[in-house]
Amino acid sequence: MDIKVPRGTQDILPTETGKWQAVEELIREQCRMYQYKEIRTPVFEHTELFTRSVGDTTDIVQKEMYTFQDRGNRSLTLRPEGTASAVRAFVEHKMFGYPDQPVKLYYMGPMFRYERQQAGRYRQFVQFGIEAIGSADPAIDAEVISLAMSVYQNAGLKKLKLVINSLGDKESRVSHKTALVSHFEPHIEEFCSDCQNRLQKNPLRILDCKVDRNHPLMETAPSLADFLNEESAAYFEKVKEYLTILNIPFEVDPNLVRGLDYYNHTAFEIMSAAEGFGAITTLAGGGRYNGLVEELGGPDAPGIGFAMSIERLLLAIEAENNVWSDKSTLDVYVIGLGEAAKKKAVELTYQLRQEKITAEMDYLDRKMKTQMKSADRLKAKFVLVIGDDELEKESAMLKELATGTQNLVPFSSLIDQIKTSSTQLEAEENE
Repeated sequence: MDIKVPRGTQDILPTETGKWQAVEELIREQCRMYQYKEIRTPVFEHTELFTRSVGDTTDIVQKEMYTFQDRGNRSLTLRPEGTASAVRAFVEHKMFGYPDQPVKLYYMGPMFRYERQQAGRYRQFVQFGIEAIGSADPAIDAEVISLAMSVYQNAGLKKLKLVINSLGDKESRVSHKTALVSHFEPHIEEFCSDCQNRLQKNPLRILDCKVDRNHPLMETAPSLADFLNEESAAYFEKVKEYLTILNIPFEVDPNLVRGLDYYNHTAFEIMSAAEGFGAITTLAGGGRYNGLVEELGGPDAPGIGFAMSIERLLLAIEAENNVWSDKSTLDVYVIGLGEAAKKKAVELTYQLRQEKITAEMDYLDRKMKTQMKSADRLKAKFVLVIGDDELEKESAMLKELATGTQNLVPFSSLIDQIKTSSTQLEAEENE
């Protein structure tokens, strides 16, 4: 039986995981700098969580969720996004009672959506996101956006575009919704079935339709900016002011909407402007979701966050021709020639690892020349050779691969010598 990876998923092989680990390490460091703490939630939740928070008229709920019945006849769904789970945990564990507010969280893990596979888009994908819950200060909107930008900038990306918009508060959106319904209703039969279903429930999402994006009515649709009340307009002005203070360039796009129902006020997307990146240029998206905590049974705790795909971040790095240095992670390759020497090699390899010196040895009884080639491929700093002569002298031949210099070192001082030589080598590389 020819069993392969399911469509829309991928195997990330050891030749690629180094890039993933480097990106993940960068992300965790940025979160540490901004004081966001990691939260880990289940990969599946009760289906109602997503229908209530994401919205039952969204494509995610209607078309993309992996939903199943468990043995107890409960409806469960593999998480399609991270905000709903984070907010559910915030409410369930009464994090609104923490002395330090707002609560600043980040997550990183697999999400699941049934959609057509495209470059950088999978049915199982890895998403990094943050949530800042408990503050209605526009300054934290700017902080959230700046964290997202800092991840991309520290990954070496330069061709970035930040687009922002205000979705207004509930009052502004009600007025805009009424205007949208009046605008689209006379010709709604010309639109796709999804848009027809959205007309009364969530007409704002018609503006986000990929099928009817070129319909003439899209160009003349009422702009939400014209319906912002005084409070919403003032809030948006402050967000823009803070972004300017942070020297973060942005563009205001009055047609920018987010695909999930819980968004209000600030909405933003970060796009790649790199040539050849592809038709789908969005790298990250997010915004404010005041009211979502209350919707899920918590108190009035406004929030804001974003999410980004790790797959698309890696694609953007590649599109800008950035090469992430593959630093050697192997300190010593140990070669034992003969049965007695092999036993000593096993012992030394273990001792080196116990001293936090990365070490590897041969387990195929290959010839020394072949083992030396392995040491080169693995980019080992040193090779340790033990044969019968070395055993007799209770020593090992320590060879530095970069220079070819080698010395006979007693077993008793071998670890200290390797540590000293490694320190000197690192100092020379950093000069």
